[in-house]
Amino acid sequence: MSKRDYYEVLGVAKTATEVEMKSAFRKLAMQYHPDRNPGDHEAEIKFKEINEAYQTLSDGQKRAAYDRYGHAAFANGGAGAGGPGFGGDFSDFMSDIFENFFGDATGRGGGRGRSTGGRERGADMRYNLEISLDEAFNGKTAELKIPTSITCEACSGSGAKPGSKPKTCPTCGGAGRVRATQGFFSIERTCPNCHGRGEVIDDPCGQCGGAGRVTRERTLSVNIPAGVEDGTRIRLAGEGEAGLRGGPAGDLYIFLSLKPHPFYQRDGADLFCRVPISMVTAALGGEFSVPTLGGTDALVKVPEGTQTGKQFRLRGKGMPVLRSRDVGDLYIQVVVETPQKLTKRQRELLTEFDQECSKENHPESSGFFSRFREFIDGLGGST
Repeated sequence: MSKRDYYEVLGVAKTATEVEMKSAFRKLAMQYHPDRNPGDHEAEIKFKEINEAYQTLSDGQKRAAYDRYGHAAFANGGAGAGGPGFGGDFSDFMSDIFENFFGDATGRGGGRGRSTGGRERGADMRYNLEISLDEAFNGKTAELKIPTSITCEACSGSGAKPGSKPKTCPTCGGAGRVRATQGFFSIERTCPNCHGRGEVIDDPCGQCGGAGRVTRERTLSVNIPAGVEDGTRIRLAGEGEAGLRGGPAGDLYIFLSLKPHPFYQRDGADLFCRVPISMVTAALGGEFSVPTLGGTDALVKVPEGTQTGKQFRLRGKGMPVLRSRDVGDLYIQVVVETPQKLTKRQRELLTEFDQECSKENHPESSGFFSRFREFIDGLGGST
């Protein structure tokens, strides 16, 4: 039986690039692999045919010979492409396929990690810091005491007892991973002896137990800029947990939250405040002062006839904008306070005042009741 054209077997053109052939082979190898088609003799034959075609066309010299002479280039004991074993490059490639498709023995899928000589990066850390609105307005320098892992001074982070040093793992030769052949696949997995570090410690440090780091409380000075908002995150590079056996430290992330203020509410860079004023001030007009977060008093002028809910805007009296020269505004909302516990004379004066009032003095209330009465009358007339 004559052999099929190798390009036809892979389903690619003769001008196909190495990447295109590799992609085509990957798909076909997964589709027809015997482990995925148990008991299917045709799938097994197909897989061997795909295998043979790719081994030839993925090799530059073999591909050139095949393009010139076809299958005859390997007919008389030449560098054949269908032997029972696989070359090193093909073995590596099949290992890639297996790991990308199934994941390795440690449960990780896709790409293979490489040894870092036993040094592992430390974990990132999070610290929650609560500050007041005044501190967010002015900025501050905070002193933080953080329990974390630091590099062991006794062994300088190596994990080995002073005077000794880690040795290359005899199982993996320092690679951190070992390879085992299973049928058609050459599988690479984390070394069980050194757990991927590539090194082993025969005599561990007595201070850190071989980890290369110990737990201590550190004091850090952190600059909190003016204008930070609730939820702002500050990153301190290299201030996280120390790495294993001299590895680089992780980062420290400080998450800010703002305490509620007794008088001000914040919305972005703007501040809001409710201020009660007397009925007389609202009726006759007047003024009052409000202390700001900047430390000065802001004067608010109340016009005659001011109603509850009236809002006054004080430009540039709000919060500073982070990393900017802009400043928000302060909004003052007044609430007219009704007097309580009146004396007899006060009652007499208010009664007299009420008798002197007309609809023009209370346009909103008188207008409301007129409209309300018209609405009710309209409902009655429609029934």
